[in-house]
Amino acid sequence: MDVKTLLLQQWASCLDEEDWFPPLEKVLEDITFEQAIWKPADGAMNSIWELVCHLLFYEKRFLMRFLGETANEPQAENNESTFRLPTETIENWTETKQEYFYVHRELGKILAKSEHEDLYRQVPREDNSLVLELKSLAMHDAYHIGQIVFLSKMQGAWPEKRSF
Repeated sequence: MDVKTLLLQQWASCLDEEDWFPPLEKVLEDITFEQAIWKPADGAMNSIWELVCHLLFYEKRFLMRFLGETANEPQAENNESTFRLPTETIENWTETKQEYFYVHRELGKILAKSEHEDLYRQVPREDNSLVLELKSLAMHDAYHIGQIVFLSKMQGAWPEKRSF
């Protein structure tokens, strides 16, 4: 299996194809607004929505950099500010999810269309190539998907029987 095919599989498993962990689209499918903003009583963890904002920040920033649209890339003072929520409304929760799904799919399309030399081309304002950055983003997604599943389970929002 070539690198591109392997990475395409990893990328899809983070969003909509079941693998060793549930894909984010399925995980978020039944998460309500109230569940999305919930945090454990001690407040030591981010909410589901904050985690999705964090994932969206890094994927959108990379997409903008890859496209050469660095003037439009999201900005953050530090990593902690990437978890910041927009105004807490049901509409904004829905919009955040939809934007994340869109950006993730756009990056997948770029990967799918890339020729071998494109995979290893340096991306503006990044230390790595497309293939290395998407590999890192996929691992980052998987890590935070696990946190989202854990938060769902803590709330009793995770169904007892799932296909994964």
